Amino acid sequence: MQRITISIDDDLAAKVDAYMSATGAMSRSEVIRDLVRRGLSALPDAPADARCFGILSCAVDQSVRNLAVRVPQGRLDRHDKIVSALSVPIDHRTSIDVTVMRGQVGEVSAYAEALFLERGVMHGSLSLVPVTEDAAHHAHDEQPSHAHSHLRVATGF
Repeated sequence: MQRITISIDDDLAAKVDAYMSATGAMSRSEVIRDLVRRGLSALPDAPADARCFGILSCAVDQSVRNLAVRVPQGRLDRHDKIVSALSVPIDHRTSIDVTVMRGQVGEVSAYAEALFLERGVMHGSLSLVPVTEDAAHHAHDEQPSHAHSHLRVATGF
């Protein structure tokens, strides 16, 4: 077993202690191991090259080290993958940000994880919607038929 050291704020430490009491865990280490194990098992089990739409949501403390500039810049850097972005002010410092991306699971997940690891980003969540591409020759209304693709939501990866 390896020993690691982590730093967490007082509020999170209190929640770890409360969880420890509620579950009967013997130590903070036991609680953190359990929560990390659960968190890792909840990660999407999809091939990195599978096509998807990703819905990222998080709370952003806009006062943290240029985060108010870095978060929008991260979206601009991926302008070809971002479908939509919404930032809802909650108070004078905090916003709820929601971003919809399209692309491959690996690139969408990598962006989400990098964002969620930023100091000042809290409550990060990523939902992946699997899609397939359907290239069909067909007509719309009275128009001549033509070939183009449609994305279709798939039942799984």
